[in-house]
Amino acid sequence: MEHDQHISTPAAPGSSAGEIDTASPRRQRIRLGDVLVQQRLVSEQQLDQALEQQRSSGKRLGRVLIDNGLITEDSLVQALARQLRIPFVNLKTFPVKGEAVRLLSESHARRHRAIVIDDKGEHLLLAMADPLDLFAYDELCRQLRRPARLAVVAESQLLGTLDRHYRRTEEITGLAKALEKDIGDTLDFGSLQASVGQEGAPVVRLLQTVFEEASQVGASDVHLEPQERELLIRHRVDGVLQTQNHVDKRVAAALTQRLKLMANLDISEKRLPQDGRFSLRLAERTLDVRLSTLPSQHGESVVMRLLGHGDTVRRLEHIGMPAAMLRRLREIIGRTSGMVLVTGPTGSGKTTTLYAALAEIDAEQHKIITVEDPVEYRLPGLTQVQVNDRIELSFAKVLRATLRQDPDVILVGEMRDTETAEIGLRGAMTGHLVLSTLHTRDAVSTPFRLLDMGVPAFMVATSLQAVIAQRLVRVNCPHCLEPHEPTPQQLAWLASLQADATGLRPHRGAGCSACNGTGYSGRVGVYEMLEMDAEMAQTATRGDPTAFLHAARRHMVGRTMAHHALALVREHRTSLAEAMRIAGDLQAATD
Repeated sequence: MEHDQHISTPAAPGSSAGEIDTASPRRQRIRLGDVLVQQRLVSEQQLDQALEQQRSSGKRLGRVLIDNGLITEDSLVQALARQLRIPFVNLKTFPVKGEAVRLLSESHARRHRAIVIDDKGEHLLLAMADPLDLFAYDELCRQLRRPARLAVVAESQLLGTLDRHYRRTEEITGLAKALEKDIGDTLDFGSLQASVGQEGAPVVRLLQTVFEEASQVGASDVHLEPQERELLIRHRVDGVLQTQNHVDKRVAAALTQRLKLMANLDISEKRLPQDGRFSLRLAERTLDVRLSTLPSQHGESVVMRLLGHGDTVRRLEHIGMPAAMLRRLREIIGRTSGMVLVTGPTGSGKTTTLYAALAEIDAEQHKIITVEDPVEYRLPGLTQVQVNDRIELSFAKVLRATLRQDPDVILVGEMRDTETAEIGLRGAMTGHLVLSTLHTRDAVSTPFRLLDMGVPAFMVATSLQAVIAQRLVRVNCPHCLEPHEPTPQQLAWLASLQADATGLRPHRGAGCSACNGTGYSGRVGVYEMLEMDAEMAQTATRGDPTAFLHAARRHMVGRTMAHHALALVREHRTSLAEAMRIAGDLQAATD
């Protein structure tokens, strides 16, 4: 892929297309306002008003003009490109070289709003949001110690690219070194406890930066994993773990103790696993953090699930469910009784689906109670209860009390045990709509799971209305999407689905700056739904698993998660490899 197709060089007298004239910014001191007025993008009066606002707000002139709607960011950078006779680079599509980016330190890149995007050998390609800043340009050239040719980029694209490539690595490493110095070479319990308990201490600032970075990249989990000689910090982004930092192992104990203090856990207990939670206020949002510690060979491993406090509840039509399934689900949740289960592994979006279903129900006319651990979304008009095992406020205990509160709809966070499942199914039998989750592989195996838990067969047959199984697949990056030919293994998988591959043109992301080289950007759900019809209910009551399995498989022909994933491949929304990764192991159970 040639880089030139991602670079736009406005024509100018004395400059050939594609030529980068690094001397042009030095010929004279150019003011941004003069450039915009000269090119008739703003008037003299508008410029004077913006300059007055700039002096009072302290913002950059370009930002003031953009915020006031007088000019767009694209118009601004293209005006600079024309004036300086340098190219404009679209960082969304330009294949930024990671090894080139690292030639410039993170601190200098962020301070001067610049990034090295390519190493041409004889020179570097240096992109700046403000190419009029001559002092910054001179300082960057001194730091790079290489000839650099200049390009202009949109500031919003630049900041996102910096976040993807640097990931605050230097900042976290620097704070980790400050923490090492603070705790010293020896770690006695008293001095460590005093250090981690102080607000503003290095350990506090380090954790704050780790959480800010995790929130910024959309991580669902943060892992702190002590190794033999280092502490590994990793984030789970779009379902895949990414290494964030390697820091000195000595900081692990301080980080763990600080997190335990925040979660009100026993900081002296290091031999047993512990679970807790706390809330953390960041600049842009509040995070609810679920904390789990596990003693390992080299220290306590810590995993934190990040939940956005007050995140907006998504609607059913926005979660990616097939249209036919969506119509049936809306009909089912419109009933006055019965149980609907959503199944899948941890982190597959089950709670999002449940709350999307709740959002379809009129809370003004229905009493809706949720029993959760923890409460992940806040909805007006609902009674939401969080269980607390420390005071023996279990799912079963809260659910019993809930049935005495005259509810119409009950959401149970998880069917964790037989007692909870039986109470929920009895509630569904006695005129309540019950929504809950269960950890099973697919929809067909869910009724068997309830029977294995010891729930009476007649309860499953009469109360269970539908089971939704789901996974999350990564979505192809739209900026680097390209077609590819299926491999023999992929063709074999298609054959196992009895799917017609004629005319199938799968696409995948090649990897670019916008997706951090992964080829994917975001995730979407794949679903299957099993409705309990009369035949399946009768076989479940008789306790005949073979007959039930045959009936369920007939119902699911062509409507499994694997088939839904294949439909996304046909729409070029995900890759064939991703569909196989998520759904390939499910086919044996539903084929």
